[in-house]
Amino acid sequence: MSFQAAYQKPLPQILPETAGFWEATRRHELVVQQCAACGQRQYFPRLLCHRCLSDDLAWAPVSGQGVVYSFTIIRQVLHASFAPDVPYVYAIVELAEGVRLIANVVGIAPEQVRVGLPVKVVFAEVTPEVSLPQFEPV
Repeated sequence: MSFQAAYQKPLPQILPETAGFWEATRRHELVVQQCAACGQRQYFPRLLCHRCLSDDLAWAPVSGQGVVYSFTIIRQVLHASFAPDVPYVYAIVELAEGVRLIANVVGIAPEQVRVGLPVKVVFAEVTPEVSLPQFEPV
């Protein structure tokens, strides 16, 4: 694994309810929570199922394939550590399994991104503890 040298951007806070997600991304796997009581898949990770409020949740692997559901192009520097990336795409990606995630779209000029663009997950290894899911065109 090769980590990005001197990563300066904010890192996610790894909480007990999100630890399984971050452990999977470190292995370059994408998972979401799935409720054993009703079958609902959900992202962002939380303590209870958002459909039936059960706490019987497990991590379920997902394909990492999806489409851009919505997006914006960030053109203004709001945090100094992101300055080298401007402009960049911040998107809601709808996975084939129906769950939506927020992530960057990479590997494409921002002006070429469009709603419905087929994408797949890739992982940016930023520290030994954190690999961030991003999406690139298929």
